[in-house]
Amino acid sequence: MQVGMLTGPFLGETLETVLDFAESTSISCLEIPAHPGSKHIDAAKLTAAKVRDIAKGLEERMLMISSLCFYTTEWTDPKKTAKVQADFTKVIDAAAALGVPTVCTLTGFPAPGMNKIDTIRKVLPKVFKPVLAHARKKKINIALENWFETCLQGVDTFEALFEAIPDANFGLNYDPSHLYHQECDYLLPVTLFKDRIFHTHAKDVLVDRAKRAKTGIYGSGWWRYVIPGFGHIQWGEYVSHLRQNGYDGVLSIEHEDCTQTRDEGFMRGAWHLEQFC
Repeated sequence: MQVGMLTGPFLGETLETVLDFAESTSISCLEIPAHPGSKHIDAAKLTAAKVRDIAKGLEERMLMISSLCFYTTEWTDPKKTAKVQADFTKVIDAAAALGVPTVCTLTGFPAPGMNKIDTIRKVLPKVFKPVLAHARKKKINIALENWFETCLQGVDTFEALFEAIPDANFGLNYDPSHLYHQECDYLLPVTLFKDRIFHTHAKDVLVDRAKRAKTGIYGSGWWRYVIPGFGHIQWGEYVSHLRQNGYDGVLSIEHEDCTQTRDEGFMRGAWHLEQFC
């Protein structure tokens, strides 16, 4: 298993800067935004020469790309679905050109007039059908992050998703932090959906129980995302469950910790995770 990073916090800088930073740490894998206009990899403008330049930069620093990503919530917006599908297809093509096995995204929000389960069952199969077919031809996996504000919330929504879309190349960019603060079992999906975990996010969560007891669960500010090692996720236990269920991929640090600088957060997260890898 390897430690990686989602390069989003570096989007204001060049990919070269990201590669140099990763080389200076124990981070060996990169999860890179490739949406239209991305400064790191713009799938719509990826030329053969650019592919060679990226490959050279990675090889020189002994790094690899674990996934490309396009985190859009517009899949379920009827006015925007077609454009999202077209843009996402280009990201799939970019992944194939770069030899990257996985492209990460989100489900989108519940469709107008529907709840999450109904959206999963009635809308998502149609939305993802063409991109899944294209990804299958290119031998690319599509992995959804289970951000709780989208259609993937509790474990029941995971079950509904894979009942509705059984395609073998459709799975998860699994993030345990989104389940912890909901008081769901964040280890359970590792076993239940072991064949569908293609990528993982390493993001922790810190719950202020005293504040929650005062404001109630419908209050705000009683939990926040933190760097691995600074919250409640038991990373050794989590990694053991991943290993036991056949996962030997990346732990991709998603830095959303407002109390740590960008560079310090990534470095501290990598130091903590590497002891389990």
